[in-house]
Amino acid sequence: MLVDAAGTLIYPSEPAAEVYLKYASQYGCLLSTTEILANYRRAYSTPWDRTPSRYVADGRDFWRFIVSETTLISDEACFEAIYNHYAAAEAWSVAPGAPAALASLRRAGVSTAVVSNFDTRLRPLLGLLGLEQLFDAIVVSAEVGVEKPNPVIFDAACERLGCRPIEAVHVGDDRRNDVFGARDAGCWAWLWGVDVRSFEEVARRVLQPDAAED
Repeated sequence: MLVDAAGTLIYPSEPAAEVYLKYASQYGCLLSTTEILANYRRAYSTPWDRTPSRYVADGRDFWRFIVSETTLISDEACFEAIYNHYAAAEAWSVAPGAPAALASLRRAGVSTAVVSNFDTRLRPLLGLLGLEQLFDAIVVSAEVGVEKPNPVIFDAACERLGCRPIEAVHVGDDRRNDVFGARDAGCWAWLWGVDVRSFEEVARRVLQPDAAED
């Protein structure tokens, strides 16, 4: 079983606009949370061509751009404060039922992997959240050099688990990156919040193959 990280397995504990404003206001930002959110969405949707992918190594180049465009503050200390905030366990919440469901899958002999578009903060973050030991592989775009929906990242996950793509199902919250990307690689795919709504349901469907048809 393959699972996406941010937005599926883990979630920000606070709205991003509130976090950005909390730090940026210390450096002169006078924007409202509504303006911060609009700027964030615009910045995040801006085509990125400064590096081969958004999350290269620690992702600082990309996130520095996001923070600056979102807050209109270019102070490096402001950027570092926001960047480091999201490296801490307290910044994230784990999806309800996820640890128990993943543990039950592994007890049943199902191999598990995280497949995520993320920078190199993800691996230590999963450790801080007590999730790392629940996975046989952690496949991060910043480490493999390609991002979802490129099927190569799903191929890499299947290779590390020792399975064929047709034997794997991926769960994620982004239709393009997670569902279309996984299916292009030959995997099954379930859209989080639509095809499956809880990790208990994920485990139940994985352990009952007849229920895995979509």
